[in-house]
Amino acid sequence: MAIDTCFFLGLAFFFLFLFVRGFHCHRNFPPSLGSLPIIGHLHLLKKPLHQSLANISSRHGPILSLRFGSRRVLLVSSAAAAEECLSKNDLAFANRPRFLAGKHLGYDYTTITWASYGSHWRNLRRLVTFEIFSASRLVSFSGIREDEVGAMLRSIAKDSQIGAGGGVVEMRKRFFELSFNIMMQMVAGKRFYSDDACMKDECTRFHDIVTETFAVSGSTNLSDFLPFLRWFGLNGSEKKLKRLQEKTDSFIQDLVDERRKECSRRSSRADEEGKRPAARAGNA
Repeated sequence: MAIDTCFFLGLAFFFLFLFVRGFHCHRNFPPSLGSLPIIGHLHLLKKPLHQSLANISSRHGPILSLRFGSRRVLLVSSAAAAEECLSKNDLAFANRPRFLAGKHLGYDYTTITWASYGSHWRNLRRLVTFEIFSASRLVSFSGIREDEVGAMLRSIAKDSQIGAGGGVVEMRKRFFELSFNIMMQMVAGKRFYSDDACMKDECTRFHDIVTETFAVSGSTNLSDFLPFLRWFGLNGSEKKLKRLQEKTDSFIQDLVDERRKECSRRSSRADEEGKRPAARAGNA
C-alpha cells in the first residue's frame, strides 16, 4: 500500500513539475505536433529511426519542435536551416545532452565526447589537436598506419585462399579491426586484433568491451527521456552501463600499469648503460 502511495505521489509531483516548467518557459519555439502526456512524441518513433524522422519532416515541415519525454528536440531536415544551426549559431548547439551513457562511460561528462562547451572542453580539444591530429604527430604515426594496412592485406590474402573456391572476406569487419589496431598502437603500442595466440585472451577482453560499448551506446535508454523511471528502479540499462564502466576502467588501468612498468624497465636499462662507461674509466 505504501509503495502504491509513493508511486502516485511521485507521478503527481512529476506532472506538477512539467506543468510549472512549461508555464514559465519561453515559448518562442518552431512549429510542433500534438503530443501525448508524459511521453510526448516518443510514440511517433519507429525503426529505422532516420526514416521515421524523415517521414515526420516530409509530412509536417523541415523545422519542428518535438518533445521526447522530458526533453525538447529540434528536428531539422533543411540544408539551409542546418547551416543556420551549425555554422551561424553553433555555440547555441554546442552542449551535449546529459545521458546516462555520458555519466558512466564519459566519467561524469568530462571526456571530449560528452563534455559541454566551455573551458574544460576547449582544453581537451587543444590537447587532442596538438597531441594526436597535428601534422608532426600524424607523420610520426605514419609507420603504424603502413604496418597495420600491410598486416590487414596479408591476412586478407591468407583468408582468401582458404577452400577450393577461395574464402569469403568480410571487409567491414576488417576495416573496423584496422581502425582500432591503429588507434591502440598509437595509444598503447600494441595490437588487439591479431592472430597471435599469446594475445588471444587480451584480444577477447578488448573485443568484448568494444562490442558491448557499441551495443549500449546505440540502444535507447528510456530513463534518459523519462527520468522518473530511475526512482522506481526501472532502469536495467544503468546497471549495464555501470558494469561496462568497471570493465573499461580495469582494462585501461592494466594498460597504464603495463606502460609504467615498461618505462621503469627502460629507465633501469638506461641507468645501467650510463654506469658502464664510468666504471671502465675508473678501472683505467
